[in-house]
Order: sequence, then C-alpha cells, then structure tokens
Amino acid sequence: MTEGPYFKAGSPQRSSLIEASTVGEKLVLTGYVLSVACKPIANASLDFWQADGNGVYDNMGFGLRGHQFTDAAGRYALTTVVPGLYPGRTEHIHVKVQPPGGTVLTTQLFFPDVRENVFDAIFDRRLTISMEKTSDGWTGTFNLVVK
Repeated sequence: MTEGPYFKAGSPQRSSLIEASTVGEKLVLTGYVLSVACKPIANASLDFWQADGNGVYDNMGFGLRGHQFTDAAGRYALTTVVPGLYPGRTEHIHVKVQPPGGTVLTTQLFFPDVRENVFDAIFDRRLTISMEKTSDGWTGTFNLVVK
C-alpha cells in the first residue's frame, strides 16, 4: 500500500507517540509481527506515522511519528491516539514493517465502523484493527504478516 505524502524518515525510537499537546482519544495498539508460516519475528522494525485527532499531520517535526522493534516474542505495543479524518481519507495509521534483513512492507491500518471507509479508495477491510472501548480510551489489536 502507498506510504502517502506524509512519511518522514528518521523518526525517533519510541513506543508512545502521545505528547502533552497531542489531540485525540488515547489508543493502545498491540499485536505481533509474524512470518507467512505464522512464526513470531523478533526484532522486526515498525515505523508508525499518522494524523492527530483533528486529521492534522505534523510535517515540521516528529509529532505522532515513531519507530520501535518487536520483542523476543514478535510483539509490539504502541500508545497513540485515534486519528481524525481529513478530506478524501478515512481514519488510518501508516506503518512500515521490516523483519531483520527482510523487505519493507508499507501498509495502512484502518478503523471499524467509520462511515468514510466506504468512500476511501485505499480502504481495505482486511486491514481493520480490532477495537475495544476502555475507561481511558481504546485498545486495538492487529497482527502484521511479512515475508
């Protein structure tokens, strides 16, 4: 899937993208990076970027941008916010995933039950995060499979 016009190389390594000024509802996104044989991949790189809760990207700095690596069990955990809408797009989070020594997979993760999903030409239901409301925001789960 396309990386879109807002990717910036060199994001900071971090598992939380939330800063004091971040706009949006909290989201804790977790999952695994797996091989096509469903084996967890340790030390896979994940680079995330997204709009804030108002649909605005930080194009001057690294707000709502960061990379991390999976743990020994292939697990990742990201604390962020639910992104907002902007013209022509539904809610989504961009991610580049790369297993050690492997090829980069660039994709986008989408949110369920968003009216604009049907109008977004890039939306793919197979890339929808499983979401659950919590007392302080949302939790989401999505497993990424790479070659």
